This record gives sequence, C-alpha cells and structure tokens, in this order.
Amino acid sequence: MSDAASNYLENELLDHVLNHSTASFAAENTLYLALFHGTAASVKANLEAGTLTDEITLGNYSRQTIAFNTASGGSATNNGAVQFPVATANYDGAVTCIAVMDAATAGNVYFYGELTVAKTVTTGDQFQIADT
Repeated sequence: MSDAASNYLENELLDHVLNHSTASFAAENTLYLALFHGTAASVKANLEAGTLTDEITLGNYSRQTIAFNTASGGSATNNGAVQFPVATANYDGAVTCIAVMDAATAGNVYFYGELTVAKTVTTGDQFQIADT
C-alpha cells in the first residue's frame, strides 16, 4: 500500500533506533485507515507534510481500525478486510489515496499510498479494503 512512510514516522523511527536522547516514540495499539480525495500528487504531498485537508468528510465516513500481519520481506499486509460504513451521501470526491493513521481523528500519518484506481463512492456504496 505504502508509497512512503511520512516524514513524521521516519524521524520518530530514526530517533528511536539510533537512541537519540529525546526519542519518545511508542507505537499506538490501535491504528486507523483514512481515505483521501484529490489529485494523487497533491494528496501525497499534503500527507507527507502531515496535512489532512484532503480527507473524506461526507457520507457517514469515519476512519476504520486496521491491523497488520507480522512484516516479512520488507512489507506487511493487513490481517483482515477493512470495511467503511455504508455511504449515506456521495463522498466529497473520488478516493485516490489512503493512509495509516495513529488516531481516529486528527493524529499523525504513518504510511500513505495511492490507489491503483480511484474509487467514486456514492450513496449506498461501502468502501472496502480486501483481506490480503
């Protein structure tokens, strides 16, 4: 999924691994998947900077929890399907990017990536990331 780890996460991990005296990073017990709309290049630039202005806001959208299998070969897969609530209205733009976040609202971006194909979500649709 990930095009990149965010600058936030890269800096936290570097400080943690390199025993920087001010390192205080601790992974969250619960991670969330967030959906974003807009041109992929713009969304990814905003996510890299930690700016969340492109997050979906309409149609009963809310971030959903996501959990991962143990990493292997430099990657990790989600350990179950992630289903978003059934849309009660059209989302405010096609979903172009997703991000793993450390909070149900606001928070920090851990990883982000572009969908292979943008997905338009309309009333009655249910966005889902498959079990991998």
